[in-house]
Amino acid sequence: MKTEFTPEQLKNPDLAEANAILRSCVHCGFCTATCPTYQVLGDELESPRGRIYLMKEMLESGRPADEKTVLHLDRCLGCLACVTTCPSGVDYGHLLEQGRKHVEATYRRPWRDRALRWLLKTVVPHPGRFRLAMLGARIARPFARFLPDRRLRAMVAMAPQTIPPVSRNDDGQTFPAMGERRARVALMVGCAQRALNTDINDATIRLLRRAGCEVVIPEAFGCCGALTLHMGETEPARAQARDTIQRLLAAEKAGPLDAIIINTSGCGTTVKDYGHLFRDDPIAEDAARVSALTRDVTEFLSSHGLPELAGGIPALRVAYHSACSLQHGQQIKATPRDLLKEAGFTVAEPVDPHLCCGSAGTYNLLQPEISAALRDRKVATIEALSPDVIAAGNIGCMVQIGGATGVPVVHTIELLDWATGGPAPLSLGRYRGLDAAE
Repeated sequence: MKTEFTPEQLKNPDLAEANAILRSCVHCGFCTATCPTYQVLGDELESPRGRIYLMKEMLESGRPADEKTVLHLDRCLGCLACVTTCPSGVDYGHLLEQGRKHVEATYRRPWRDRALRWLLKTVVPHPGRFRLAMLGARIARPFARFLPDRRLRAMVAMAPQTIPPVSRNDDGQTFPAMGERRARVALMVGCAQRALNTDINDATIRLLRRAGCEVVIPEAFGCCGALTLHMGETEPARAQARDTIQRLLAAEKAGPLDAIIINTSGCGTTVKDYGHLFRDDPIAEDAARVSALTRDVTEFLSSHGLPELAGGIPALRVAYHSACSLQHGQQIKATPRDLLKEAGFTVAEPVDPHLCCGSAGTYNLLQPEISAALRDRKVATIEALSPDVIAAGNIGCMVQIGGATGVPVVHTIELLDWATGGPAPLSLGRYRGLDAAE
């Protein structure tokens, strides 16, 4: 793609990066075949190619973002399926970050949009606040139809029926390896995940310990910055990421780390990109160190090895949902399926596994109509497999899919923990009479 940035503009590192990305696009349109929003809406401007044109014109001219550009950039899931598809290697994810950063710097959103985005970034990354918000949403559910904004109604509808107990595995704890210590790892316990499902971290710690890992939980751990970064709020995201880097490296100073483990893939994609986020910053070396150590939990177990299988696990048919942040953001595709098969489960994958379920961080709250269409399509393809259970590697996907199906949805790691001696996932205890206490 031909660009016309001025020499003065190209002195700006962000614009220089955007220019290089734009020039790599050859207009082939392969991205439209795998773009979820294009599949739903059928509009060229709802495809990566269309959005690239909009961002090019906006950034090249240096003008403030207009309503049309904001609409189409906001509707992008950031799922990165286009990156997997692109034959030219267009770095759409980083270009989208530049576009959204420019939007937030130059466009004044309507007051309801500003209020909603403020609410999300103020509440979701803080487990205590998020738990209170979910309790409030449950109370408000009978009155949801009277709420003035469709997005508020979507938030209330998405609140879980039950709120899990406060996690016991937070803040500065160290769990010794069972048997001979083979590795020392830091576990990022997440923020929203600690409010939505505490079983995931519990299962991860048990499994890693049985695999011979000493598991360290960094002290006073907060948000990695993924949520605010995806909303175009780069500087608040960098502040959260700086804190994350500081706490992880403090854990490493206490003893060398073999890996930083993440069990929510949306966070993993962001943390693995810290080296890029801080590429021109004095902490660039520290950021690159954290990125280099970071592994998705299934990625780590694939190379490290599963603990010995316990035996006696029912022969369940597992529908594996591949989170976009895992398969496109981190390019981890077959690994979770292979581990589930190794653990003794029958694994099936739905048609069009590359298409997003519509969760995408806060997308299901900010764009509820498009998100619901994608969710319904995904659930239909999964239920066509007639599975006993659905497995996924990201809490957002689990909540999104679980709210639209009667089939239990669990984290991949919960099944692997069960197969190697841990308890059955609690959600399975309510399904087909399986005793989760076994």
